[in-house]
Amino acid sequence: MKKVLFTHSYFYRFDKKQWDNKQYYPPLGTITAAAYIREQGYDVSLFDTNLAYAPKDIIPQLEKEQPDFLVIYDDGFNYLTKMCLTLMREAAFELIRIGKKYNCTIIVSSSDSTDHADDYLAKGADVILLGEGEKSLLDVLNSDEQKKDLSTIRGIVFSRDGEMIHTGRREVIENLDALPMAAWDLVEMERYRDIWLRNHGYFSLNLATTRGCPYSCNWCAKPIYGRKYNVRSPQNVVAEISFLMKTYGASYFWICDDIFGLKSGWVQQFRDEVKKNNLDFQYMMQSRVDVMLKDDSIKAMAESGLDIVWVGAESGSQKVLDAMDKGIKIEQIYEARKKLKEHGVRVAFFLQFGYPGETKQDILLTEKMLFDLMPDDMGISVSYPLPGTKFHEMVKEDLKQKANWTDSDELALMFKNTYPAEFYKRLHRYLHKKFRKRQGLQRIRNFIHHPVRHSHGIVRTIVATVYYIPMTMYYKYLMSKAETHKP
Repeated sequence: MKKVLFTHSYFYRFDKKQWDNKQYYPPLGTITAAAYIREQGYDVSLFDTNLAYAPKDIIPQLEKEQPDFLVIYDDGFNYLTKMCLTLMREAAFELIRIGKKYNCTIIVSSSDSTDHADDYLAKGADVILLGEGEKSLLDVLNSDEQKKDLSTIRGIVFSRDGEMIHTGRREVIENLDALPMAAWDLVEMERYRDIWLRNHGYFSLNLATTRGCPYSCNWCAKPIYGRKYNVRSPQNVVAEISFLMKTYGASYFWICDDIFGLKSGWVQQFRDEVKKNNLDFQYMMQSRVDVMLKDDSIKAMAESGLDIVWVGAESGSQKVLDAMDKGIKIEQIYEARKKLKEHGVRVAFFLQFGYPGETKQDILLTEKMLFDLMPDDMGISVSYPLPGTKFHEMVKEDLKQKANWTDSDELALMFKNTYPAEFYKRLHRYLHKKFRKRQGLQRIRNFIHHPVRHSHGIVRTIVATVYYIPMTMYYKYLMSKAETHKP
């Protein structure tokens, strides 16, 4: 059987913000595809670029293994791969070049290659997998073995005699329990565990319980798993958690679904399975406020080990939420925050600025919501046009000179809006500093009232807060200066 070397194009080192966080996760989508192909009898290996220095680091493995196929299969569960950051695209092109030098057939699966297949074929890729790639990948590998025509395979793009042939999208996999567990054994797990333990004191791994998202937020693309929502059984998920705890010592999990717990009754069954198996772990996930407010979902999640939930609050302006087709109400954000806090669950907000039509009043409403609710953490972004979305269509004429960020911290507004791009970048810095200042002051107040209970890390908190006080004022000044410039 021919050899298949899997890799992907995300390098943590190329994304300074993510590299500095020291929260690295194995490429789940990549090793899931590798497990599926291995199950079919292929000789499979992995070059994990996450912690590598450069694409050329793959060369020793290519020389040693001499694989027939190099499969650049990005981790579709890593939301940053949707953004198609230019540093990662360039890395993918370099991996293609190196792979061709070692006579590999190059197969690529990613959000960017799905959206821009012609660019990847022009760089030397032989086949592009469209969307969810496991079944199409197997068919491509088998077609080489059996000398079958690629044009009979659904879900791919390839070039023949200078013509690009697109065979159409393939239906997604509905029975996720039928997939094998991700090939965790291919990962250099000790490297990940050592970094987590040294920097955080515990070891966290990632897993997914679902694929797809049925909601229609008009700025959110779904190039890999689509709009259908398919779910693993609670029993299947708990079996994997148990395996990862016993085999690798993981005690914390990042459940990287687009939306966790949407299927009615699922989180209650999950909680019951966790308790039945006497598992003690915590997890972080992302969901929607309207989903969590149904039935006793929050209670069940808390009882199953939920530590923190990231919610797409996006904006404190109902006008902006409606323009986004978000489908939630501001009141639901307030209610979910309250109920989650009552159950001891921490909350983090995704906030987004710069959506077309957003005014200064809308920005102030978002700031008000943030400081009314004071979530435990937050992430701020500037609206990013993803191909295939209504939002992208609205602004695509402005994207001819620049359509991608270089890394996740660039925060460039790439289209014309109410304020210039520099204003939104400074708004991000200002709100971040103000938020951390408020957090610090609250912790100091807690220490004053209960010094024994809140003494841990208090010196660092005081020093940080002293830094954030003037920096908040400084970035507010810079923001006000940028506000007066024409966009």
